[in-house]
Amino acid sequence: MSSKKQVVVIAGPSGSGKNAIIGEILKRYPNCERLVTATTRKMRPGEVDGIDYHFFSMERFDAEMSNGNIPEHRFVPSLETYYGIYIPDLERRLEEGHIVFAQVDIEGAQLLKKRYRATSIFIMPESIEQFRGRLRARNPEWSQKEFDARMKITEDELRTHAPQYDYRVINADGSLHETVSRVIEILRKEGYSL
Repeated sequence: MSSKKQVVVIAGPSGSGKNAIIGEILKRYPNCERLVTATTRKMRPGEVDGIDYHFFSMERFDAEMSNGNIPEHRFVPSLETYYGIYIPDLERRLEEGHIVFAQVDIEGAQLLKKRYRATSIFIMPESIEQFRGRLRARNPEWSQKEFDARMKITEDELRTHAPQYDYRVINADGSLHETVSRVIEILRKEGYSL
């Protein structure tokens, strides 16, 4: 294992700003890349296989797990979908010398911390009420059932999982620039070569 730190976990509820934060860092630092995880969910309009996710059938996902290529996964019952860390994608990016940003849940964060010395950062909403409004505005196509399922997942993550991450950073509405600066400050302190 390399002595230099190369893996960063950015986690948080859907709609917390993880993608925007990672996107800003990738724009500023060409040595940074995003880990592309595997999922069994259907591709959404505008998504690209191998860029947004590795979109696998259930059979392919099972085969990759059996081969050790997906050592950690989670099933989201309310969405009937599997997600998992796809090790071949991660290893390729590390071999190329990149700092890799992974958007994974707590089990994924723990695996990456153990195997790759990852630093984990949980992106927090300013408040549940503010977050509820942001999520509804961002996803008007969601049914009430899907919205309620996502809110339940969010509340569970904030209560149970957020305290287990190395850092928690609040991403208030309109403060993306400040949030990105805070994340970069953490990574420099942790020894990443940005």
